[in-house]
Amino acid sequence: MVKDVIKQILGIAQDIYGKILQKKQPEVETPLRALSNVKYDEKKGYFELNGKMKKRTLTASSVKSFAQTLKMLDLSKNIVDTNDIATKREAYYVSKNWGPARFNEQPESDAVMDDIEAMLMVNREQMGFIPEEKGGDIAGKLIVIDKDSDTGKEIKIDCTKMGTGAYSIPISVEHLKFQTNAQFILAIETAGMFQRLVKHKYWKKANCILISLGGVPTRACRRFIRRLSDDKKLPVYVFTDGDPYGFGSIYRTLKVGSGNAAHINEYFCVPQAKFIGITPQDIIDYKLPTHPLKEVDFKKIKDLIKNDPFVQTHKPWQKALKQLYKMKVRAEQQALAKHGLNFVISDYLPNKIKDHKTWLP
Repeated sequence: MVKDVIKQILGIAQDIYGKILQKKQPEVETPLRALSNVKYDEKKGYFELNGKMKKRTLTASSVKSFAQTLKMLDLSKNIVDTNDIATKREAYYVSKNWGPARFNEQPESDAVMDDIEAMLMVNREQMGFIPEEKGGDIAGKLIVIDKDSDTGKEIKIDCTKMGTGAYSIPISVEHLKFQTNAQFILAIETAGMFQRLVKHKYWKKANCILISLGGVPTRACRRFIRRLSDDKKLPVYVFTDGDPYGFGSIYRTLKVGSGNAAHINEYFCVPQAKFIGITPQDIIDYKLPTHPLKEVDFKKIKDLIKNDPFVQTHKPWQKALKQLYKMKVRAEQQALAKHGLNFVISDYLPNKIKDHKTWLP
């Protein structure tokens, strides 16, 4: 895979150099990374690119962005060549040595990095660029088999023996192997709810693996869940707040991916995931305390119903979002504490997992 990345980068460079020698305008082409350029096939279970492309041609007005693209490609080649890594933030600071081609703000460098990733049809970790954020935390009935970077020997990490802490998912998970007799994976939105379930060893009672998403899950977290679920044939249940963000950003990104990363969703999403989090009907049935929806929430719901291929495919989600819009409220996971601090362990989760009718696709 490393050789493939370098080969592609050299191929792009040679093509540009050849056009310059021919006194032609060099250009690079990348897929359009947007929700408007994805399609959703329920059988495949993830967002795919729909074919629209954008070209970046070397002109007087585009010379800076064109140069930035080439410099970022060169940086990636050097990192991969030397078996090194760079965070997205470090890549931004490296550009400060690029003279007029330097980036003024990190979002500019991130956008160019994402364009190159889509251009090469690989993930940025394969290009040597790693995220700043960690991948997620794990507790429960799982042994992760990693390798010692010095000796190459296998290391077994027992996630039941982390005390009051948890195992942190590394930035690269492709080399990991797993041992488990758990019955399912429970992915949890908030760190607070994750800590409650860890504190009372819910994983032992339910024979499961607990994974803290910490908001929208990182790529490493999504890939870890996907590999673990596929390898051990484990169902994945997702437990989030009852709000448009939990539905349309956290859960949807985990399950089918995003428009921005449609070129790699096939590997970084979990199509087998099911939603067992707080639904609008739960708010009613459990008489949960709520907060009013904000203008951004109403806008998010409208956008999901109108533009999101995943929501448009699943009528239960359309119904739930319309119900939430009509109710004008949202509810957090922790709202279940109204019925007792450990009501989520004694009643809510056991009832949810048993009653498939309360799930959302």
